[in-house]
Amino acid sequence: MRYLLLFIPLAIVSKFIFHNDLLLFACSAFSLIALSGLLGEAIEVIAESTSTKTGALLNATLGNAAELIFTIIALRAGQIALVKASIIGALLGNLLLLPALAMIIGGIKNGRQYFNREAVTQNSTMMSLSVVGLILPTLFEILREAQNAQGFKLDVSDTALDKYSLGIAGVLIIVYLLSLLYTFTIKKENEDLKDNPKIAKENDKQKEHNWSLKKSLLVLVGSTLFLIYMSDLLVGSVDHVINKFHFSATFLGIILIPILSDVAEHFVAIQQAYRNKMDLSLSISLESASQIALFVAPLLIFISFFMGKEMTLFFSPFEVVILGLSVYIINQVSEDGESNWLEGSQLMVVYIIAAIGFYLL
Repeated sequence: MRYLLLFIPLAIVSKFIFHNDLLLFACSAFSLIALSGLLGEAIEVIAESTSTKTGALLNATLGNAAELIFTIIALRAGQIALVKASIIGALLGNLLLLPALAMIIGGIKNGRQYFNREAVTQNSTMMSLSVVGLILPTLFEILREAQNAQGFKLDVSDTALDKYSLGIAGVLIIVYLLSLLYTFTIKKENEDLKDNPKIAKENDKQKEHNWSLKKSLLVLVGSTLFLIYMSDLLVGSVDHVINKFHFSATFLGIILIPILSDVAEHFVAIQQAYRNKMDLSLSISLESASQIALFVAPLLIFISFFMGKEMTLFFSPFEVVILGLSVYIINQVSEDGESNWLEGSQLMVVYIIAAIGFYLL
């Protein structure tokens, strides 16, 4: 993926010389893949240089840094529909697409695979809680619209909804912090090192690059700055792509953007499944989903409040239904503590059906 860094100068050339929005979108999109991978590696090496608990906390809170950077840039540009769609897309990717690919590839390579049901159940419970927090604002606004007899609208502006979203966002962040407290203070340090998927993933990567702390800090700063700039270029060219290919911002945000920003982490999870480490693979995907739902999305609500963009936790009924069903399905698949390529194929079918629905809507 390092070769994809070549798309950074190509994106700049597309912007200032060719003035081609379509080429600009493609180049900046490919550059995000490499930059998000570098950012993730730098965070993991820096985390390794600290104590076990501090490192695990760093990985847990900054694991979706690339996704957060992109959504903040999009939020500043007023692309609220794209931001909310990317949140749903990242959740669906971690709940359906990534486990599906891991189970298919790992199942074909290793046959039936086994994992720790307790760890998966804990993450699934957190996801169920977060889905409740994301669904309730939608139900709240539907009931208010019905009470006011104004008809049902998807494009809503309601001060009560703003307050409700802020309240739920605060509660979800508190629950997320409590989960970190449970993980990093109740367990012993050696258990953290063994069980935490980010730390285990980092140990594999450390053998590959052996970056120094100074180099990691430089990569962290550099990749963050370029991520901000490339995200800004990508967001600026979104409207042209939508008009050119007749996509909606929702479809673009749900399908394409999350794949670009999370492909490095997805690659690691699939690699672990191929190595018959399904415990680690599922933990990476489910913990990432929990972080997005309990930390990234609520944090964006508060950021939008200070930006004056009025983003809420109101999603379309189709989005919340798909999200709820995704949590239910991954719970059903992981209930027996084992997986195979057929179950992965079933998850993939659900993801494809959802993608077709978002495209047609």
